[in-house]
Amino acid sequence: MNRNTSAGMAPRLINALAGGWVADAASLGLHWLYDSQRILEVGGQSPEFLPPKADYFKGGFGYFAHEGKQSGDISHYGAATGVMTDSLLASEGRLDIRDYQRRFRAFFGPGGQWQGYIDNPTRVTLDNLNTIEQKAIDQGLSGVSAELTDKQKRILVQKVLPYTRRLSGDQLAEPVRRAISLTYQESGIQEAGVHLAETIDQHLLPESGADDMQLPVVSKLPPLVACYWGSGRLLEITEAAVRVTNHNDEAVAWAKCAATLLDQLFQGKPLAAALESAKARAPDQENLDNARSGSSLDAVKAGDTFGRTCYLHEAMPVIFHILNHADSYADAVRANIHCGGDSCGRAWIIGPAMAALHGVGGERGIPLSWLARVTGAPDILTDIERLVNRQ
Repeated sequence: MNRNTSAGMAPRLINALAGGWVADAASLGLHWLYDSQRILEVGGQSPEFLPPKADYFKGGFGYFAHEGKQSGDISHYGAATGVMTDSLLASEGRLDIRDYQRRFRAFFGPGGQWQGYIDNPTRVTLDNLNTIEQKAIDQGLSGVSAELTDKQKRILVQKVLPYTRRLSGDQLAEPVRRAISLTYQESGIQEAGVHLAETIDQHLLPESGADDMQLPVVSKLPPLVACYWGSGRLLEITEAAVRVTNHNDEAVAWAKCAATLLDQLFQGKPLAAALESAKARAPDQENLDNARSGSSLDAVKAGDTFGRTCYLHEAMPVIFHILNHADSYADAVRANIHCGGDSCGRAWIIGPAMAALHGVGGERGIPLSWLARVTGAPDILTDIERLVNRQ
């Protein structure tokens, strides 16, 4: 989007983005424990920021995925949100699909920074990116007119890939030619390498995601919406970003629902109006209406009714229920944890939404002490401020 955020709106966006990181970290200790009674036994009325322990999962159904993590650490959802944030910062607040794909692959792939659980869409996306690249290489080699040996072809591929993974278009020819010249001085081989690089570049696909409709779809959305709020292109941009990791029509539809909700709240619209606008984009509007019924917050019952697994058609009604009935940020986060199941995934809509509504501090905002408990909080909050206040 690359436009300045008004001074009055910037604090709301910063609060909202911080709200996602805090809610994710707060939920990690009991993430994917599906037994709500066991969660209550372990965490009581304040289940936030527990250190991940396998012992918590004894005596209750769940999947312990976060061995080695500490209290305050983020989940793989937060890690993916960080990749999106880094890409937006590098691209002046604009979604650059190729840059996002490169950073995602570099962060989660072999030799990358991430140490922890890898979910299905991430794993499949990494495989797809490799497959797409190999097909592009084959296409490029088939169009090379120069007579090359198999050895020369292998070396050209090795020379070219570091550049096609970080450069595009007119940026490619000069550095590729220079790299090849270190080994081959013949102009024909150099030109073959440039042709190979340009062909690979032209055949890399933006839709690299898994056929998957789980919660990783929406965790990337808060920083994206913070850059494209109020834009007529928001839903188009949302779809493009989602299809990088989740190439599935229902996933895209739920993402547009979630993005609309965040967009409305980021702009300061009332919660009821935001929920209505978001519902209009949802694949299942009836369950969202049902989730908002009743007069009290009962996230455990919502989980029993709609489901508490990673699938969006289960998670979004639970999210709507919690948002509609929670009185404060802390109440919403605790209710989300008590519900059980994929609490970290749901946190990435609940946290930003409640923080946009109630800010930081006071009786209803993000507790100040919670901000300080997030691992790496200074760097995270600095990046949030840079993204929102970019010039």
